[in-house]
Amino acid sequence: MSPRVVCDISISADGYAAGPNQTAEKPFGDGPVDRLHAWMFDTPDENRAEVDRITAAGAYVMGRNMFGPVRGEWDLSWTGWWGEEPPYHRPVYVLTHHARAPLTMKGGTTFTFVTEGIHAALDQARAAAGDLDVAIAGGASTVNQYLTAGLLDELRTHIAPVTLGAGERLFDGVPPRHLELVEARAAALVTHVTYRTRR
Repeated sequence: MSPRVVCDISISADGYAAGPNQTAEKPFGDGPVDRLHAWMFDTPDENRAEVDRITAAGAYVMGRNMFGPVRGEWDLSWTGWWGEEPPYHRPVYVLTHHARAPLTMKGGTTFTFVTEGIHAALDQARAAAGDLDVAIAGGASTVNQYLTAGLLDELRTHIAPVTLGAGERLFDGVPPRHLELVEARAAALVTHVTYRTRR
């Protein structure tokens, strides 16, 4: 049995995972974007089960925009937003149009840069994950590609009580799709809603 493909994504009440005008100084763009992830950092004990599920994956896939603000050819001095020890501690496959040698970081995270598209990245992540889940880590554009391709098994949205009005939006360009509600739980700074997206 192949591992499940899951996604955890924090969004605003109007569906945005990041605001407009993302830069190295403002990785989530303009607006009250700090509210999107406050549930993880300001009330971690209340949301321990959700955080534990995020970190339980055996491998991750992310878009280049989530890895960093660099466009075009790589600036090899850029090694991600997270410092010397990223929080993944597992293999991470980064979608990109520009080849780059794998990057091994402290704590067990290795970034592998995949130029062959979303299916190739998922195949590599599945092989690395063993019996554990593969997590599509984001951003919204990458999640939307996997949703459109019908490759996600479970979508876990973490909805913050704030609106952004513009930016990177979950479900942009995704065709109509039936979602099966698995569970919902309200907390102080977030509402967690989990959907099964395909059988």
